[in-house]
Amino acid sequence: MRWAWRRAAPAWRWTARPMRAAWNSGARTPTGGVERGPQASIRPAHRPWTMRHPFKERRMQDTHECIVVGAGPAGLTAALYLARFRRDVMVLHDGQSRALRIPRTHNAPGFPDGVSGTDLIQRMQEHAAEYGAQFEEAEIVRASREGGTFVLASRDGRVFRARTLILATGLFLNQVDLDDATHEQAIRDGVLRYCPVCDAYEHTGRRIGVIGCNVNGAAEALFLRQYSHELVLMPRDYAELTEEQHAQLDHAGIEVIETPVERFVPHEDHICVYLEGGGEPLRFDVVYPALGCRQRTELAVQLGVPVDELGSTDVRSPFGTEVPGLYCAGDIVDGLDQISVAMGHGAIAATKAHNWLRAQDAHTLQDS
Repeated sequence: MRWAWRRAAPAWRWTARPMRAAWNSGARTPTGGVERGPQASIRPAHRPWTMRHPFKERRMQDTHECIVVGAGPAGLTAALYLARFRRDVMVLHDGQSRALRIPRTHNAPGFPDGVSGTDLIQRMQEHAAEYGAQFEEAEIVRASREGGTFVLASRDGRVFRARTLILATGLFLNQVDLDDATHEQAIRDGVLRYCPVCDAYEHTGRRIGVIGCNVNGAAEALFLRQYSHELVLMPRDYAELTEEQHAQLDHAGIEVIETPVERFVPHEDHICVYLEGGGEPLRFDVVYPALGCRQRTELAVQLGVPVDELGSTDVRSPFGTEVPGLYCAGDIVDGLDQISVAMGHGAIAATKAHNWLRAQDAHTLQDS
């Protein structure tokens, strides 16, 4: 599940055209579009490229008007909006968007038959690139602000500058103890899932295990009770439930096992959980770990954005931060971690960045 890349000196550059061949299939429509089955292309094809993008070939300056860090749904939506605002926008990313790991989601509006994370990200990247957004693979490790300009440094020593900056760096999930290859295969097979809001519907009536005997695990088990009456809550290490939480779970008919999990053995159509002390494994159709997450806030912190005691950014909306010209979008923002929410964040952050640039360039009406 990796994006398509094309080598372009002096660094890796992410471009739209090689990807198009990877997922375009079918015949041309009478208007020049490409038919893609249930989700047919509706992109207008009657306007010449040069009319649609009259400034696409302009030479980019050393300092971009905006840099977006992150190429998930939030970052790519922001890039699309900024490109259509005719801004010089560069997207920097490390190729680790969580969306790329989605085998198939039925929770993305407009895809009634579902869409894989890879396909969705490819479509969004191509859409933004069509209007002039640039892409570079770069793991950004340092961020600072010098004289009103954001300066970003990558792990391999490259430096990028911009007048405005949108951080769409996302988060890391705390995962169960499986080697990478086994873990990713279990996700692809659908026996290990991390987002009940996204896909619990697909597991209606099945036997579900939840890992994490604390307030997070209890809340997730109660949420999943809407979809199944066969639910078992298990601790990864030890149980941290109060008597009141135990009572709530018991009232909902959720079984609680307090013996810690020793190991997981995924299979193609089920997953076995072995508990400490031996005995027969517990078999589930799907397991949901509720082990929390960590927002990727390092760059925000370096730029002066405050964080709470858990390391989460003190950002409640994508309307901006206390740092002029700095905006956050997607899972780095406190809220519901969903594709549709991230897209909305990206649109708002991009519009705010665009209007901030307009104000700086005296292209807005000033209050008298």
